[in-house]
Amino acid sequence: MKNDNQSAKRKSGVLMPVFSLPSGYGCGNFGKYAYEFVDFLSAGGFSVWQVLPLCLTDSYNSPYMSPASFFGNPNFIDLEDLYNRGLITGEELESQKESTPFLCEYERLKKERLPLLIKAAARCKNRGEIERFCDKRPAVLQAATYLAIKRQNSEKPFYEWNSDTTEKEYLFALKFTQFHFYSQWKKLKEYANKKGVKIFGDLPFYVAPDSADVYYNSKAFLLDRHKKPKEIAGVPPDYFAADGQLWGNPVYNWAYLRTDGYGFWKERISGASELYDMLRLDHFRAFSRFWSIPQGAASAKEGRFVKGGGKGVVDAIKSVSKDITVIAENLGIIDGEVNELLEYSGFYGMAVFQFGFDGNPGNPHLPHNYTRKTVAYTGTHDNNTLLGFMWEQPENVRNSVMEYVGFTGDFNQSYESIIRALLMSAAGIVILPVQDLLGFGGDTRINTPGKADGNWAFRLSPEGFSHLPADRFYKLNHTYGRI
Repeated sequence: MKNDNQSAKRKSGVLMPVFSLPSGYGCGNFGKYAYEFVDFLSAGGFSVWQVLPLCLTDSYNSPYMSPASFFGNPNFIDLEDLYNRGLITGEELESQKESTPFLCEYERLKKERLPLLIKAAARCKNRGEIERFCDKRPAVLQAATYLAIKRQNSEKPFYEWNSDTTEKEYLFALKFTQFHFYSQWKKLKEYANKKGVKIFGDLPFYVAPDSADVYYNSKAFLLDRHKKPKEIAGVPPDYFAADGQLWGNPVYNWAYLRTDGYGFWKERISGASELYDMLRLDHFRAFSRFWSIPQGAASAKEGRFVKGGGKGVVDAIKSVSKDITVIAENLGIIDGEVNELLEYSGFYGMAVFQFGFDGNPGNPHLPHNYTRKTVAYTGTHDNNTLLGFMWEQPENVRNSVMEYVGFTGDFNQSYESIIRALLMSAAGIVILPVQDLLGFGGDTRINTPGKADGNWAFRLSPEGFSHLPADRFYKLNHTYGRI
């Protein structure tokens, strides 16, 4: 885990999912707008770009329930780069042009994108290089193999498979996508780093029950004899959901992981270290105690807290994260044990401004309580935008927010004063969702926890992208010592 003078400097950054970038091709990607976004960050005095997980998504387009968490999302591959390499034709490139710049066109992407990439793979001249690339990354190779076997079994879950064969050219096409995904991302990351911008990634705590992760690491999870979860993950009732959340992921077999030296977690962290300079550990509280729900339960209320990996897994993570800065997502129901584990780890913790207004001046989400080891957010991908948050609050809470930040005008204009309050705080790192830079409303929210449909789709149009206020934020970052 990095702990040098550079990592201790005050920083600020922007949360911009790759899928939310403009591209012209139905979903944000690693193309020209990604480079222009890095240019904006640099010009605005920001030194961090936070992205959401870059892995393959589930049927609801969530990257937090991936069927293969080591498999980079092929939708992020820059098609113009493939065209310039002669791997797709001009007509094929034109056929991928989007219908709308405001939302990800997931249904169309599911039908059209992989077939195009399969055509491109058949035209490549560097098969040996691609094979060697995947051979050096066993987890990526396993993920591609798993997806190829799944296709041969009519996309059934792995515990219903009757064959473990693959179709050679389809498997190669999947390897082709990973070669270009990783190559393009590496080039973009190097560009960002040269501009003084660190890439801040996100590692989901859990994996999907039907996934390459479980298929190849079944001993790491509590499964029955049919390889189905005995217990499933979720959270108890909280701010986001009165009945709690029933996620459905398998929970970890911490007894086995201890005897194994936490190999699966080391592999995950090592894989993330290739992609990112900074890494958020999602759902950190579950390392202390996690909410375990019986399989078949009607709601998350039927769950209970069970002891997690504790200091042992934290030590394992630290042993393989020496070159990156680690941030613990210590949100939700936090008790003394979680705080003790966070202090032991030395990781940064998180604070979310929107959680601060319960009437308690000691609330850790209020800016005057931030410490240097805090990553402070106006809101995360699971929150409303700042403007949306203000609209949904009762008048007394809105008034409390505006009094806190010293704003006396129309609450619709209060978001800049809130941002200023975070930037001037003691927090070592401040992260602002891109929607809050532009004062966007709740219709641009990324995700609503507990709601299956309509998430992960927001995109910034080229016009909105052009209005990102670099000069204004450079002045703010300079004023508050975050350049």
